[in-house]
Amino acid sequence: MRKSNFTAHDHIYLQVADGLEKMIADDVLKIGDKLPSVRVLSDEYGISMGTAFQAYYHLEGKGLIESRPKSGYYVRFSQKRFRELPKVIQPDVFSHDVSVKEMIATIYSDIATDHDKVINFALAVPHISLLPAAKISKSVIAALRNSPDHCINYGHTQGNLDLRKQIAKLSFNWGGKVKPDEVIVTSGCLEAMTLCLRAVTSHGDTVAVESPNYFGIYQAIESMGLKVVEISSCPVSGLDLDCLQEVIKKYPIKACVVIPNFNNPLGGCMPDENKKELVDIITRENIPLIEDDIYGELYFGKNRPRTCKYYDTKGMVMHCSSLSKSLTPGYRIGWTLPGKFMDQVKQIKRIHNISSPTLTQAAMAHFLQHGRYEYHLKNLRKALHTQCLRYMQAIIEYFPEDTKVSRPHGGFVLWVELGKSVNAFKLRAEAMKHNISIVPGKIFSASCNYDNCIRISFGKPWDDDADYGLMMLGKLIRKFG
Repeated sequence: MRKSNFTAHDHIYLQVADGLEKMIADDVLKIGDKLPSVRVLSDEYGISMGTAFQAYYHLEGKGLIESRPKSGYYVRFSQKRFRELPKVIQPDVFSHDVSVKEMIATIYSDIATDHDKVINFALAVPHISLLPAAKISKSVIAALRNSPDHCINYGHTQGNLDLRKQIAKLSFNWGGKVKPDEVIVTSGCLEAMTLCLRAVTSHGDTVAVESPNYFGIYQAIESMGLKVVEISSCPVSGLDLDCLQEVIKKYPIKACVVIPNFNNPLGGCMPDENKKELVDIITRENIPLIEDDIYGELYFGKNRPRTCKYYDTKGMVMHCSSLSKSLTPGYRIGWTLPGKFMDQVKQIKRIHNISSPTLTQAAMAHFLQHGRYEYHLKNLRKALHTQCLRYMQAIIEYFPEDTKVSRPHGGFVLWVELGKSVNAFKLRAEAMKHNISIVPGKIFSASCNYDNCIRISFGKPWDDDADYGLMMLGKLIRKFG
């Protein structure tokens, strides 16, 4: 190890810990290897012993290392222990109707349940303990106090101006230069995507989507009478661009829907150069791209990934996002930057619901201005990264050896491929008998693929319940062998 030049913007112990974590990830430090003593680490990095202790405590909290009494610290876990990632399934490439409504209806009540006795690995939101509830409540009070009409009247169709200003500022994080009048506030990200789809398609049109993909997108497509062509997606790099180009040659694609950053359910993140190529393709073919960037701020690395919108020069990318996954799931604050389709989306929004709720918009405008949102995000990212590692470790320990699991670098879902003998729908039913809620993979495809896959959310902080839930799931899975 060598002494490092530390920058002021990070805590020194985090930089030391990150360096050690990278060495573990790269297999330079292997499972069972003894780490330098606190004193040696202090000398090697030119840091205090207290800082060295903090670095080891940080890695211990992530489950990457362990302390052995009177012996020191040892490497406990590395993602290298996984043999394989979940395989990429090539869906049958043909335009067809969507039929997921009945499947989703059978399990949605379980996904949304908030029963105290249920260990919920299904709900893809951060646990309330990770959210700044007290500060949000103060912003609600401030919004009521500062509003001349007590937030009772309708708001502007495009949304609260102060909120749109704050959303425009958030775009700086991905390199955007957005003006408030380019933003339309919606009731969550799914409404934003639905408005965009309605603006650029008609009944019977065909839409290209990733597979697997968030089931809510399929529901929206189905409700509009649209057809889909599913494009294979990778748990590491996302949408297969070669497959997309082949599909565009065969079918009159009217829109393309993607989740480029930390896709739900795979967790993959398209490399930025792939995003640029994707935007080049859709611009050349004059196909609107509806981009769901709801997970973009929840990255585990040093930098936020770019968006497709960043590379858009012709207004063909309809960027959608929300605060539902990072701050306030129940407040339903989303938005879209619809580019050249602004007038169409605004008109549909006006017909659809006149305006979004006034109070929650004003409250979130106040919070984003005064609530230290970036500080909250930094803590949330750190917590989610730790939880991701803990859940993966438990899956390695408790699930059968042929289990394959994604390795996301952001978001809060894991895609788990089980043995071929496992029926995920039956597994879900058995798990619910033990008050454990999971999502079967089949609902993430319009072609009914992924019978032996499940999605597990790690939005719940690691605790004894989470450990028990995954241990019990492992036992149930083994019964299918």
